[in-house]
Amino acid sequence: MRVALLAHLHHPIASPFVGGLEMHTSMVADELVERGHDVTLFARESSSTRARLQPILGEDAARSPMWEGHTRDLVVDEAIARAVTAVQAGDFDVVLNNSLNPLPYTELTEQPMLTVLHTPPLARINAVIESPAWRPGPRHAFVAVSRFTARAWRSRLPEVDTVPNGIYLDHWHTGAPRNPDLAVWSARITPEKGLHEAIDAARLAGMRMEFSGAIGDQAYWENEIRPRLGPDVLYRGHLDHRDLAGLIGRASVFLATPLWDEPFGLAMVEAMACGTPVAAFPNGACREVVLPGGGVVAASASPIALAWAIERARLLDNVQVHTHAQRYDTKVMMNRYENLLVHLAGLPASLPEVLTA
Repeated sequence: MRVALLAHLHHPIASPFVGGLEMHTSMVADELVERGHDVTLFARESSSTRARLQPILGEDAARSPMWEGHTRDLVVDEAIARAVTAVQAGDFDVVLNNSLNPLPYTELTEQPMLTVLHTPPLARINAVIESPAWRPGPRHAFVAVSRFTARAWRSRLPEVDTVPNGIYLDHWHTGAPRNPDLAVWSARITPEKGLHEAIDAARLAGMRMEFSGAIGDQAYWENEIRPRLGPDVLYRGHLDHRDLAGLIGRASVFLATPLWDEPFGLAMVEAMACGTPVAAFPNGACREVVLPGGGVVAASASPIALAWAIERARLLDNVQVHTHAQRYDTKVMMNRYENLLVHLAGLPASLPEVLTA
């Protein structure tokens, strides 16, 4: 099967990944290649993949002044338009759309296409699909990464299935000795990820804290995070998966503090795969991903409530937490994707259907 995979262009598809979407795109590309499919990844030129890389956005463009503010949409649209033209001219059996861009919704209506909904509804896509004149292509399908995210899109799209994200579970089970007083946090360091709240909660719970992630908002770092650093709160940098697994595996609890409607939360799954229980804010899909057995969800999105959840999460059995993560195995996710892509392409089914977690 010849697959065109459209990536999100805000960051390269390369380790260390800036976020879960970049990791997901890399994993899907590599796994489809491993399963014998011919995959072309349309992405930033500095991406790294086992698929055939088709660069559609250079790093010079991403460093230019136009990359800031509203003009970034214009730069990305031009790049996605190049990918759309290549897909239309190519001999692809199916498109896998991870782009978060409105153009595939309108310009690829004749191609079989699976769109993965990684975020809550986005304004630019809503403007297209809420138009009375818009109709999805006859062989378009939509899947969301969680039931929470699927519900958010179902009022706008005709049918939305759910395929939970997956990870390579064996990459995250380290067996490292645990520090009973250590909490960890990992995500992009931006206001909506709530790192400042995690630090405050860890201190309320009497825990040391170490954290990792790319600094995505320098003003937030300088104003909210740097003043909170100290002997009990350490920044470990932007770690690759191996080093991050080592960090998480040493902790007694992982903190998940989204201040927005978290559409899934891969970092929580990575922590649970390490056997590290999660203490999470009750926002978005956190409750769906963590419960039952993977951690404790706070009663509210506040440091005090999270400190209470930390105390309870630390008591959970690490083996039970690791077992809970098994539902998010990459193989489960990829079996679903492969079957959907084969069906849309009109090819014979290759795998038995696998139920969602």
